Amino acid sequence: MSQVNRIIKSARDQARLTTLDYANLIFDDFFELHGDRNFRDDGAIVGGIGHLNETPVTVIGIQKGKNLQDNLKRNFGQPNPEGYRKALRLMKQAEKFKRPIVTFINTAGAYPGIGAEERGQGEAIARNLLEMSDLKVPIIAIIIGEGGSGGALALAVADRVWMLENSIYAVLSPEGFASILWKDGSRAAEAAELMRITSTELFKMGVVDKVISERGYFSKEVAENIKGLLVQEFSHLAQLSTEEMIEERYKRFRKY
Repeated sequence: MSQVNRIIKSARDQARLTTLDYANLIFDDFFELHGDRNFRDDGAIVGGIGHLNETPVTVIGIQKGKNLQDNLKRNFGQPNPEGYRKALRLMKQAEKFKRPIVTFINTAGAYPGIGAEERGQGEAIARNLLEMSDLKVPIIAIIIGEGGSGGALALAVADRVWMLENSIYAVLSPEGFASILWKDGSRAAEAAELMRITSTELFKMGVVDKVISERGYFSKEVAENIKGLLVQEFSHLAQLSTEEMIEERYKRFRKY
């Protein structure tokens, strides 16, 4: 197995720490909030408020399950529109109360079902991109497994985008790439080699700002490392004026 395909296998491993694991390991007194105030709650996206040391922080992330029953509850980490609208509701609440935002991303992509399309999946994702680009509070996005397509980007328009060492981030899955390019999904391993979707490749290209070492993705040490990095980076971002922060965020994404 090639290095790239080993990383893909690791990124998809059900044993990885989830958003809720990180929320409870990194933040004190984390409590979850539910619902988009429009349709229903979506278990594929979780969010709430916790404390990073003494600082209140809004935490939002895509939640995969750790077994079949949990994955059915979480829709295998594929959010519906109401999930993205819940995320946006919590982000706007964070802006109102001047709380920094941390997002954790682990999804193969947004759910492509008929119901999701009928309820405006594309609009919900596009709305998040628009609103996040102009939010007046610091945002740090961390890809903790898979970062797939617009479903991942809808939580990743941030001042800083980080990736765990054994995570991937791409416009679509290697299987989807192979199906489109060669009409043969079985060539996914070959596609993965071409796509440059690993953390090291994306860091070299400037797509992500930091690669976080993993001593083992089961390890709580990874969460402790992330906590220290978040404290340091939010301290840096706090030194910027709101106008400077938004301008830097704008330039970050415009350079692509």
